Amino acid sequence: MPEELPRYGRTMAKVLTVKPGITGLWQVSGRNDIPYRQRVQIDAYYASYRTWWLDGLIVLKTIAVMLFPRQSGGY
Repeated sequence: MPEELPRYGRTMAKVLTVKPGITGLWQVSGRNDIPYRQRVQIDAYYASYRTWWLDGLIVLKTIAVMLFPRQSGGY
């Protein structure tokens, strides 16, 4: 994946300004069903529009995903 970082230029630079956390917007929006390019776009959206409300939504969606995981044959 590091070889892909330069392809995203300023978008990746914006994403890297946000401290990583336990969960994130793309993780609760589809996780492994989302291609890498879309994950970067979702992270860039979060980096540009982060608010307490968005963080609260992510926390609520994280709880929902933990309580009601999809049956996809994964972990």
